[in-house]
Amino acid sequence: MGIHRFFTSLNDLERIIRAPGMFKFEEHNVAAHSWKVSQYAMFFATIEERAGREIDWKSLYEKTINHDFAEVFIGDIKTPVKYASPELKEMIAKVEEGMMEKFILREIPEEFHDVFFERMKEGKDNSVEGRLLELADKLDQFYEAFAELKRGNTDKEFVVMYRIALTKLLGLPLPASVEYFKNIMLDDVINEDTAIDVKELTRKIMAEH
Repeated sequence: MGIHRFFTSLNDLERIIRAPGMFKFEEHNVAAHSWKVSQYAMFFATIEERAGREIDWKSLYEKTINHDFAEVFIGDIKTPVKYASPELKEMIAKVEEGMMEKFILREIPEEFHDVFFERMKEGKDNSVEGRLLELADKLDQFYEAFAELKRGNTDKEFVVMYRIALTKLLGLPLPASVEYFKNIMLDDVINEDTAIDVKELTRKIMAEH
């Protein structure tokens, strides 16, 4: 038992491919996803801070960097599957939590247990940092789906992913961030040349909100 086992397990995250079993022009792994999520969250935390909200930056970075570590145990589950029902989503979360707890008790030195239990717990909560994690996580899903649609990937699951991500982003209780995303970033998105009509798809989703 030792921190060595935790560090070596990080390599496994590089080999876990997101959205498995689907044809993709670009493959993305969980380790890269976590790094991108931390970058998105850092930017939007700056937006929120400038709008007057207090940000716990330490908490934000710990939440974003660690948010998908439990996928080292169960892999990445497709978004349409994970969101098929609230019950299924809750069951998956409980499995991840249980396996994470056992890993910490078995592999992390005892003097660091409390620290790791805090850092590795579910980060998506009602705090501003938890909401920013939600935004950043969905933004990466949004960009992964957009990249495939832009290049003409006709797999309908990417349309579903795009719709789920965009719907979630527009509904988050982070007014300053959502306004920036909706009024500035989305304008750039829909004005890109795409093989599939992403502009029309985006406008339809936005019209529902």
